[in-house]
Amino acid sequence: MPLEFELCPGRPIGGNHPCFIIAEIGQNHQGDIEIAKKMIKMAKDCGADCAKFQKSELEVRFNKQALERPYTSKNSWGKTYGEHKRHLEFSHEQYRELQKYAAEVGIFFTASGMDEMAVEFLHEINVPFFKVASADANNFPYLEKTAKKGRPMVISSGMQSMETIRQVYKTVKQHNENFTILQCTSTYPLDPEAVNLRVITEFQKEFPDIPIGYSGHETGISISVAAVAMGAKVVERHVTLDKSWRGSDHGASLEPSELAELICSIRLVERAMGSSIKQMLPCEKVCHGKLGKSVVAKVKISKGTVLTLDMLGVKVAEPMGIPAGDIFQLVGKTVNQNVEEDDSVLPNMVDNYVQKAGF
Repeated sequence: MPLEFELCPGRPIGGNHPCFIIAEIGQNHQGDIEIAKKMIKMAKDCGADCAKFQKSELEVRFNKQALERPYTSKNSWGKTYGEHKRHLEFSHEQYRELQKYAAEVGIFFTASGMDEMAVEFLHEINVPFFKVASADANNFPYLEKTAKKGRPMVISSGMQSMETIRQVYKTVKQHNENFTILQCTSTYPLDPEAVNLRVITEFQKEFPDIPIGYSGHETGISISVAAVAMGAKVVERHVTLDKSWRGSDHGASLEPSELAELICSIRLVERAMGSSIKQMLPCEKVCHGKLGKSVVAKVKISKGTVLTLDMLGVKVAEPMGIPAGDIFQLVGKTVNQNVEEDDSVLPNMVDNYVQKAGF
């Protein structure tokens, strides 16, 4: 059984607990706090567990040249990359306002700390868990400092090798047992051929004592639902109010109707996962009573006859007799009364017959 732990207050993950669904708002809010609030409310209304943003201290995350480089993309909010990122970055005060709003509508609130100073701020405002973006999965000083803070961690694995993820596991595990690793491919939008859901299974083998999840950048919902069927205990998907808005993430994001459908489908699949025990269920008994087959006499069998296989057949019969699966068990046993051709062979007609369990 994979490790279970409380990712947010009162909300455990792993084991048989429901998949934890993160609505990744990121920077799809266009730099507008009112749009951000609408997206938080949308995530709650659709049934997500958590609304997540991305927090950066830009001068810590980027060097000077990176911030000053020209940025002429159709998605740009400024002449330079720094201007673009500043337009999309909320202040500390605005983050506190968003956190308060999320609490009011009843959804967990956190953010990816995109640099060490951002993590310090998120720790200060008491987010329930830290999200580690794929770009920081191989940033081992960052991982160590973040793990030492003691909050649960959700770590994406995009752009990394299995060897790197093994090192991530070892680094975090030394300081913090409450973390999960998400299979992720960092392309927006993501082609199905590059999703590699089988990595979820490999992660489950490599790291059997932590829950494994999935962070998806594909279009549509089918792949994310399949990830849950494969055992993903956390699912993260980017969300938007309008895919046509400016920004490279919108094309790989889910609009409200899609997010609601995804969550409904995940909950349906979780119900369908059911039990690993194979047995006839109570709901099958009506069908079994109508269509289930049992043993009949192929020929007239006289009292005292020792049964051979050629005397017996299998049919849908009235009344239902000995289960078809027990036919070989009857060979060599003696009937204690006459059985007419095509009649059911009933349990009380055969000496020393004991019905097998499971029929």
